[in-house]
Amino acid sequence: MAEAFFEPISVGWNTLSAGIRPDKRIHPLTIAVMKSVGIDISERKPKPLTNKMLRDAELIIAMDSHVLSTIPRTYLPKTRNWRISGLLGKQPEQVREIRDQIRRKVEQLSRELSSQP
Repeated sequence: MAEAFFEPISVGWNTLSAGIRPDKRIHPLTIAVMKSVGIDISERKPKPLTNKMLRDAELIIAMDSHVLSTIPRTYLPKTRNWRISGLLGKQPEQVREIRDQIRRKVEQLSRELSSQP
């Protein structure tokens, strides 16, 4: 979700979303709640996080503390924890609330990055 929200507003930044243990496909409920705000992620594929991705990243966003515990210490200085609840097992309304929380975080990050020289 964060990658899909960030791409259209991220002038000069490349985005890449990956997970520690990604599913084989994006859950249909996630696709539906994103489609309801005009963003189609149905063709996207979950990707596993690699050391190369971590090494090449200027900024790493972890959605929760569990992810932070899997990131090598070398990369922690460029990591932020957004403390966002996972989607697994959530009801549609909860997934929409998480989607909106992610959108707000992405918008805040975009403003922050835009103000940097």
